[in-house]
Amino acid sequence: MNTRSQSPIPNITFLALLFPLALVLFEFATYISNDMILPAMPTIVNSFAIDPIHIPSAMSICLLGGASLQWLLGPLSDRIGRRPVMLAGVMLFILSCIAIVFSESYSWFLFCRFLQGTGMCFIGAVGYAAIQESFAEATAIRVTALMANVALIAPLIGPLAGAMVLQVASWYWIFIFVAIVASCSAFGLWRFMPETSPKIDTPLRIGRLRQDYTAVLSNRRFLAGAISIGCTSAPLLAWIALAPVILMQDAQLSTIAYGYWQTPVFVGLILGNLILAKVVTSVPIYRIIKLGSIPLMVGLAMTLLLFKAPMDWQWLIASLSVAAVGIGIINAAQFRLALFASDQSKGTVSAMLGIIIMVIFSIAIESAKLGHELWGNRGFIVICLIMGCCAISARRYFLRGPLGEQAD
Repeated sequence: MNTRSQSPIPNITFLALLFPLALVLFEFATYISNDMILPAMPTIVNSFAIDPIHIPSAMSICLLGGASLQWLLGPLSDRIGRRPVMLAGVMLFILSCIAIVFSESYSWFLFCRFLQGTGMCFIGAVGYAAIQESFAEATAIRVTALMANVALIAPLIGPLAGAMVLQVASWYWIFIFVAIVASCSAFGLWRFMPETSPKIDTPLRIGRLRQDYTAVLSNRRFLAGAISIGCTSAPLLAWIALAPVILMQDAQLSTIAYGYWQTPVFVGLILGNLILAKVVTSVPIYRIIKLGSIPLMVGLAMTLLLFKAPMDWQWLIASLSVAAVGIGIINAAQFRLALFASDQSKGTVSAMLGIIIMVIFSIAIESAKLGHELWGNRGFIVICLIMGCCAISARRYFLRGPLGEQAD
């Protein structure tokens, strides 16, 4: 299936889902490469004689990889097509998973993690743009929410699965498994991904790209939506990056116990996505986003109790689990509104959206790492609260006026 879709698909059918399933399998591979390796990070840094405080940087660099190519991929796929760009990205990811097996230094390990992170560029700037172009609005949001639930199996089972692999094999077998999963995705995308690109005739020039991105960034409503999306999920990403330090280094949990205690947070995230998929056809989108803000802020407010008992990591996990429900409700709905807040081509808008989100994630992780280094769990909580407040403030501007209330 490689012909361009003539009109958005209004209903979910089995055949219509084959492309989203192939894409989400690749998204699963990129996520599982992060989540399965987390329990092994203390072992990896020790083998390279690196201070454990640098464990979160492996994820920061991976996320920076996720922001590195989006500026090019969106406009490029607008011109030569979504399919060839997407397939090239999957192959680059597979090769980076193979290359990391031969790491002889932490620098090479981080370089390969950066290359693996570029896989997220292709998902956001190309894959999800094709999803939004393939389906009608409400259907696209439902498909995106369902895809999120499948992709979230990775962080749900990844840490525990990674811990179990480490009981019987070396960490590099994790990346061999990921490469196999990504190869299956490559076949599915080659077979079922439609060509939705407008195939713009304008040549790809730096000056033209600068004009396009300037036009996108000059849209304050889009900018507020992108900042809100990034800041909404930032506490979750900071937790994923620092959990090995907080749980395994500070709380002295085993790799298996670490995997078990990650589960509640991602169960909350999946629950939020299920709520979104249930109500999206009957509740206006802007109201769904406001609904999701309630558990998000309740969960972040719960973390305030850790200023009195900073080592109560069980309460920290409970708080983030509540906040994760709100994140699951908000993300897919707000992504759709932010993508269509600009009249520029969707490849360009999706690319800029991805860049802003990934940069916010990296800043949040490095800030949380510094906060935790200086003030323990209290410092981590401060960064989470700052991100939550920024998310709410940006979201209020994003949904202000008739543009927000007409998004139904």
